[in-house]
Amino acid sequence: MEENKMGVMPIDKLIISMSLPIMISMLVQALYNIVDSIFVAMISENALTAVSMAFPIQNLMIAVGVGTAVGVNALLARSLGEKDTEKVNKVAENAVFLILVSYLLFLIIGLFFAEPFFRSQTDIEEIIVYGKQYLTICCCLSFGIFTQLMFERMLQATGKTIYTMYTQGIGAIINIALDPVLIFGLFGLPKMGISGAAAATVIGQMIAGILAVVLNHTKNKEVQIDLHHFRPDKNIIGQIYVIGVPSIVMQAIGSVMNYGMNRILIAFSSTATAVFGVYFKLQSFVFMPAFGLNNGVIPVMAYNYGAGHKKRITDTIRMSILIAIGIMVIGLIIFQTIPGFLMKALFNASEHMLSIGEPALRIISLSFLFAGFCIVAGSVFQALGNGVYSLLVSAARQLFVILPVAFIFAKLFGLHMVWWAIPIAEIVSVILSALLLKRIYRIKVKPLENR
Repeated sequence: MEENKMGVMPIDKLIISMSLPIMISMLVQALYNIVDSIFVAMISENALTAVSMAFPIQNLMIAVGVGTAVGVNALLARSLGEKDTEKVNKVAENAVFLILVSYLLFLIIGLFFAEPFFRSQTDIEEIIVYGKQYLTICCCLSFGIFTQLMFERMLQATGKTIYTMYTQGIGAIINIALDPVLIFGLFGLPKMGISGAAAATVIGQMIAGILAVVLNHTKNKEVQIDLHHFRPDKNIIGQIYVIGVPSIVMQAIGSVMNYGMNRILIAFSSTATAVFGVYFKLQSFVFMPAFGLNNGVIPVMAYNYGAGHKKRITDTIRMSILIAIGIMVIGLIIFQTIPGFLMKALFNASEHMLSIGEPALRIISLSFLFAGFCIVAGSVFQALGNGVYSLLVSAARQLFVILPVAFIFAKLFGLHMVWWAIPIAEIVSVILSALLLKRIYRIKVKPLENR
């Protein structure tokens, strides 16, 4: 097996070539998330609130898909670095099996748990009806997103990140184009309302998933998938989830946090809950590029760890931190200067929503100052096989700080103080991330030869 570019290309060029296509494609993903909500907001504020309340389950879906794919990504990249061709192919074959398992889980959730999930958050019947319609479609037709995520990570693991820009970009463009057509019934099609938004989403995911499969088959020659006589390999699946489960749990904790915040905010008003949903849509423009950087550098660090290249690992960490902090500073400036304009222009925010949303966005965005470092630290933990560290940081931030602080502030001071829970939690996570990063460097990176 010849040397992959991840072992020889200069680090600055390598990070750009690996991360930039993913960052662009994830920005497009953020755009279609925004567009989705823009059209839903045209239906009503309750429809927008329903989509916001659906986010914990959608986030859980992404957690399972991304977490499993992260495990596959890191294990594939490490096996490539070790020149173990047989293991590379076995990992990919078991990844296909895990797509099916993940889909079946969310098919069950969509069929039986969508309505109970919304009734646990609100008693406003219109929100429940909207939410059930939206979430049932997203879950029952979720095989597209699991296929897309897994095969995109296989391309990333071998350094072919440019193709993930095609898959995500085309999927997002299709979603954006179909949103108004299906929601409002253009060109003679039936008016589907919020169900149209969900249908546009899953159709985009399906097409992106098919394209990702085709690109792997035609372009990814380092990975050969042969499912004839395939049997699941417990050892390979175990190795995938040693890396992937902490990532799944880490993102699933985000669903718990979001669900808890919705419960806290709905006690004030459905508008407060809608504002929190709007924040998550807007912040994706900041965090998606940072997560694109994260996805790009995980295989770089995993490959060079497998190959024993100490200096390339440390150079990757250092440069990634600088880039991530730069992205977050830009986001902070935007959120501090024009939050009202963003809410009014994109979500047709009422004066009541603006009175809650403008100070909320300014307060929450202070957390951006610390988030960039934490994202890169998390990528180091995952790449070097210590995903449990990411889990510890995420649990500390979202379960042990955000929710308790938000609950206490809501009871003692009111809605305007609830938002401060997020910057406070980010300060805790940056301290913990720094301590764990220092530890993993001492144990795993420092002993490597400096080459």
